[in-house]
Formats: sequence, C-alpha cells, structure tokens
Amino acid sequence: MKEILLSYGGGGEETQKLIKDLFFKYFSNPILEKMEDAAIFEAKPKLAFTTDSFTVSPIFFKGGDIGKLAIAGTVNDISMMGAKPKYLSCSFIIEEGFPFSDLEKIVISMAKEMEKTGVKIITGDTKVVPKGSVDKVFINTTGIGEVIYEGISAHNIQYGDFILVSGSIGDHGACIMAQREGIDMEGDISSDCASLWSLVKDLIKANIKIKAMRDPTRGGLSAVLNEWAQQSNIGIEIEEEKIPVKEEVQGLCELLGVEPYTLANEGKLVLAVSKNDAQKALDVMRNNELGKDAQIIGKAISDYKGKVILKSPYGSKRIMEMPTGEILPRIC
Repeated sequence: MKEILLSYGGGGEETQKLIKDLFFKYFSNPILEKMEDAAIFEAKPKLAFTTDSFTVSPIFFKGGDIGKLAIAGTVNDISMMGAKPKYLSCSFIIEEGFPFSDLEKIVISMAKEMEKTGVKIITGDTKVVPKGSVDKVFINTTGIGEVIYEGISAHNIQYGDFILVSGSIGDHGACIMAQREGIDMEGDISSDCASLWSLVKDLIKANIKIKAMRDPTRGGLSAVLNEWAQQSNIGIEIEEEKIPVKEEVQGLCELLGVEPYTLANEGKLVLAVSKNDAQKALDVMRNNELGKDAQIIGKAISDYKGKVILKSPYGSKRIMEMPTGEILPRIC
C-alpha cells in the first residue's frame, strides 16, 4: 500500500510530485497552477475573509469526511456574511505513513464539494510530520468571498424579529458522537455536512432583509442564540416543539444525557428576520433542498434581555443555557 512519506513534505522532488500528481489533478485551475508563493486575483472593493482548521475524528464519517467538512465549513463561514465564496487556501498537515489512497479520497471529496459553489483553491501548503506527531491528517483552510449583501450582524436583532432554522439540528454532532463511541442507533444518524451558499443566495435574491445569520457549528443552536441575545441585548423566546430534531438524534441525546441544542451542525443556518419577512423567508428556504425542513422557531422579546428562553408545549419556561465545557472535542 502506498503511504505518505516524510520526504513528501520536504520541498523537493517528492513534494512537487505530490502537488502535481494529486492536488493539481483534482484542484486544477490557472491561478493554482502558477505555483507562486502567493496567489494574485481580481478583487472587488469589499471582501469577506475567514480561516479555520479541521481536526475531526474520525476523518471519515457518515455523510462526509474531513475534506468535505473543510470546504463546506469555510464556504459557510463566508456565506453567513452575505458573501459569495470565491477563493480558498488549503494546507495539509499529514502524518507519516498515512495511506495515499485515503488522502486521495479526501481530495476527491473536496473537489466535489467545491463544484457545488464554484469556489476554487488557489494556493496551499503541505507538511508531513513524523508518525505520532499528528492524528492522520489535519486541514487548514482560509476563504475569501465577494460581499454581495451588506449589514448582517448579531447586533441587529430587535424586539419582534423572528428566528428561523433551515432544518434539523444536532445532526453532525450526533453522527460523530455515535460513530466515535460505536453506538448503533435505530435509523441512520448522518452528518448534515453541506455548503450553504445556494440557500443564502436564494434568500438574498428574494430581497429578504437579513438581520443576522449563522451556521450553528460548535456549541450548536444554543451557542448561536445566546450570543445573539447578548450582542443585541434582547431576549429570545424559542418554542421547543418547533425545533426540528430527528428521532434518532433525540434518542442518542436521551441515551447520553445531552441536549440536541448544544450539538454541532455543519449544514444548517439560523436566521433572524423581521416579522414581515418571516413567512417569505420560510417559503424561500423550503423551496431549496438544503432548507426543506425549515421552521420558524421563535422570536425576539423585550423581557429576559441577554437570555434565551425555551418554552415547552405545556407553557412552562426554562433558560436555554450557553454550553459550557467541551461536550465533544474534535467535532470539526
């Protein structure tokens, strides 16, 4: 079996061969192939810029892998700011002895995910470290997008605004947790890993006034809503029965004693819009495959400033706390 050798990260002939025979094979574009120390590209006046590192374990999981996650995660961070994803950098830190075939699977997965939005990797780096220095492979990506909708901010939410989610929550976190712990649940717990730009683009094209928007990754829905309540100095009341949670995800959470609201997603967004735009936004999302299970889950209120209130179907209320500690390390 062909493996990644330390020499592949040494900057010489083997490094060039890895770049040209693997990365160029799947990531090929005119800017990348210039192989300069930095990429030069055309830019509009206003850009969105983000960076992220991916260390998920296991690296292959139901619904995706570390490569698909690296692309989707970075694309989504750009998209949440109303920017069209344009360019990525990508750096691999690879453990000596890592199977070449697994690396190729990851690269192919990345290429397929990039096709969905048209984003391109235009510069990158590869390092190979001695066996045991890193767990298989880590990926760092930096993303640049062209801002086409301005003004999205967690500070914009006002009393009366509605809160929506694009679909079931906790899917990615539940998938990683079940797979890592070897828990076999009835049904198929799969990651929701997906690039969300097409859904964001539909909302923008429909002239929805987006107040705030976020993909609920680490810390899940609970972290996003608590940050919004604090940053906008409003209360947020959520109807518990309106939050879409898959039965198998709920079952796993009950088994392990965790709340689905704190588990990560990698293919959902949370949206705040005015009351007048709420139904239109819901219709737009449900017309896109990525938002077919979208729901209006709550609204901003004048009481409980800085807090998120979870209202049960029976009318009782409790505080949805900001997650504390590390529920599940290396989730992304």
